[in-house]
Amino acid sequence: MPFSLRQWRRERVLRRAPIDDSLWWASVARYGFVSALDAGEQGRLRRWSTLFLAEKRFWAAPGLELTEAMKTDVAVQACLLILELDLSAYGGWSEIVVYPDEFVVAHTWTDEAGVVHEDPHARAGEAWLGGPVVLSWADVARAAQGDGVNVVIHEFAHKLDMANGAANGFPPLHRGMDRAAWSAAFSAAFADFRRRVARRECTAIDPYAAESPAEFFAVVSEGFFEVPEAVRAAYPSVYEQLRLFYRQDPAARLAALAA
Repeated sequence: MPFSLRQWRRERVLRRAPIDDSLWWASVARYGFVSALDAGEQGRLRRWSTLFLAEKRFWAAPGLELTEAMKTDVAVQACLLILELDLSAYGGWSEIVVYPDEFVVAHTWTDEAGVVHEDPHARAGEAWLGGPVVLSWADVARAAQGDGVNVVIHEFAHKLDMANGAANGFPPLHRGMDRAAWSAAFSAAFADFRRRVARRECTAIDPYAAESPAEFFAVVSEGFFEVPEAVRAAYPSVYEQLRLFYRQDPAARLAALAA
């Protein structure tokens, strides 16, 4: 295969702007789901993270001093999703905005009488179609707990979902994946999960997944990488679809590490 201009540019970035060793190993140590990767996987993750940092622009909201270590932590978690894919999966947008803590977003809507309402909501993160990813640093930092709640994985799963339009829990699938199998697995699991949440059952998956198919996909993606056994135990068909989509098997990875 001819050496493309994109490959040449990427190799130049990797030579000229590598992630500092101390920053890289600090991130690896901080996140259990990253330290569980084997040497080859960590090498690919470092490559994608380096290119990610070169391609995306970070902006700090007032009250936050954004350091290189913080940017690296975001890049490492975001690139875990595309470890076996390609950075082009995050194409079409370039900005990441980081707030010190939860931020308030005011959404407007019009009722049947034509009255416009504005509802403010505190958010830990947002992903905009064709626009930036917005993150709360306080929530990014808490991902080191490894409890299946991860705002970076969540918002970047939305970005993958948005590759074919508004987020709806049905991202563009890879060649060879079965759309009917994806739809059947996720539809059944989402309906079951909503019933369980309505009954106030205790679940290993964040109840926020019951909000919509898009949120279900993003939340189970968090669990897939952080607490894969919980997702596989609850919804094995969904786990299998995520395994095919991300081309990774975190449950097998953790089992091999424990052996």
